[in-house]
Amino acid sequence: MALLQSILSPSSLTRQPSINPNAGNPSLLNLFYKPHSVPQSRRFQRLSPLHCSASSFPEKHRAGPSKSDDVVELPLFPLPLVLFPGSVLPLQIFEFRYRIMMHTLLHTDLRFGVIYSDPESGTSGVGCVGEIVKHERLVDDRFFIICKGQERFRVTSIVRTKPYLVAEVNWLEDRPSGDEDLEGLANEVESCMKDVIRLSNRLNGKPEKEAHDLRRNLYPTPFSFFVGSTFEGAPREQQALLELEDTAARLKREKETLRNTLNYLSAASAVKDVFPSS
Repeated sequence: MALLQSILSPSSLTRQPSINPNAGNPSLLNLFYKPHSVPQSRRFQRLSPLHCSASSFPEKHRAGPSKSDDVVELPLFPLPLVLFPGSVLPLQIFEFRYRIMMHTLLHTDLRFGVIYSDPESGTSGVGCVGEIVKHERLVDDRFFIICKGQERFRVTSIVRTKPYLVAEVNWLEDRPSGDEDLEGLANEVESCMKDVIRLSNRLNGKPEKEAHDLRRNLYPTPFSFFVGSTFEGAPREQQALLELEDTAARLKREKETLRNTLNYLSAASAVKDVFPSS
């Protein structure tokens, strides 16, 4: 198939950082951690910078069947970020093809697929539906939108590439975790998050206030997505978490990442105590 035009351009969108669904909680992976690599089987072919070929999406993926046999068509918006179920993503839409997409969505389903793409690892085959919950039409026909992450999906085939990408997708759901104690794992992850926040505040000269109720009555699966959404600055790690189809495995990986972050913060805090002016 013909090479798509640039999926993104520097002026095509602006993420609005002032609207943060997790206000008050730091971006945990702006801190250091021991990274995990994204399995090669979960990647597509490498792409030239900010370009995407329709052939980058195989007709059928080999990463395992979806838990649902439903196949639907979904417009896709490749972005250099990862959207999780339950997270809120504000965007400004500049580029013409995506303004067309917004006009269509606002008169139909209000849902589109956010899918992670970067020049090094390519375009991912697993993404998350973003449902428009608020929009404002700006001058020059630009749009400011706020969308909320819904279900995850896996791309199975490309329907068309112009004026924007449309694909057939299957929905993804986590498999049962067997005898795993999901509540216990979620509580351990929450405890690690609180420790990271406390030490991070200390290193940044902020009051070491106790972070209360980070779970906010969330069940383990949505909580695992919330934790992943706080790992801003590490989109490949976020993508790996999004692709996992086991809540226990996701929580365990998040706990390991948080513990590595905590180890770094503890060492940095000790150095600061010895060398206060450093």
